[in-house]
Amino acid sequence: MAKKILITGATGLVGSALKKLLLSKNYEVNTLSRKPENEANAYKWDVYKEEIDTRCLDGVDAIVHLAGEGVVDKKWTEERKQQIIDSRVKSTELLYKTISANKNHQVKSFISSSAVGYYGDCGDEILTEESPNGFGFLAKCCYLWEKSVDEGKKHSLRVVKVRTGIVLSKNGGALPQLDLPVKLFAGSAIGTGKQWVPWLHIDDMVAIYLETLENTKMEGSYNACAPFPVTNKGFTQTIAKELHRPFWPIKVPKKALEILMGERTEAILMSNNTSAQKLLDAGYIFKYTQLKDALKNIYKG
Repeated sequence: MAKKILITGATGLVGSALKKLLLSKNYEVNTLSRKPENEANAYKWDVYKEEIDTRCLDGVDAIVHLAGEGVVDKKWTEERKQQIIDSRVKSTELLYKTISANKNHQVKSFISSSAVGYYGDCGDEILTEESPNGFGFLAKCCYLWEKSVDEGKKHSLRVVKVRTGIVLSKNGGALPQLDLPVKLFAGSAIGTGKQWVPWLHIDDMVAIYLETLENTKMEGSYNACAPFPVTNKGFTQTIAKELHRPFWPIKVPKKALEILMGERTEAILMSNNTSAQKLLDAGYIFKYTQLKDALKNIYKG
């Protein structure tokens, strides 16, 4: 019998791709969402009302927790920032509460997404999983998020936190926003252009989650980013080259971004020079290590 996995956030970019991969590997998959699809293994929950269909845990060996409000899609009001935190922390708490109440559960592993925003803006500093928690809203959010996830240890669960960079996919996520100016012949660096961009291909993202499920020696935090991060300038230049569009030497100033994005500029200009060494040491082999190869695959269709 194949192992059964519960995925939260299964309708999102990563969740839907992960579900497809797991099913192709003969896993059984349960899903939790606010508006579940009309299928046997789809269950409903409402994090803010603390409501959950407890049948979602039936036969489940591991949970992959991907649910959370979008970070940069709406203006950062105080209310919105609290929603971003609560959607991650309260959802985790609800899952653990449900596990605790179900004495017959079989859950052994809790795999949660996190983000490289945990480190804050660190310039050129090479960031390992041992690097300290940083400053700013995203660093605070990730700290509270991971703290809630670590409560799983009290339930004797194997806990893995996947600190994710920018996931590149032709089906959504950040790339369509990042490459739009290039497609409009307005490609240029933003801010100084020197900030580091930790990226990874969607195929590697879902394969990393599969690795965390199958490699039970993995515990704690892992940076989920390709081994070779690039600067914002290099990132945009590579997109321009793949799309056969010009790259202009004029930089988009921080002030202009702040007018458009407000506080969210923090997320856009953050520099994270993340190391993937811990993931490599765990035995994971990246399919895409170079940005040009990842983009070539995405744009070929």
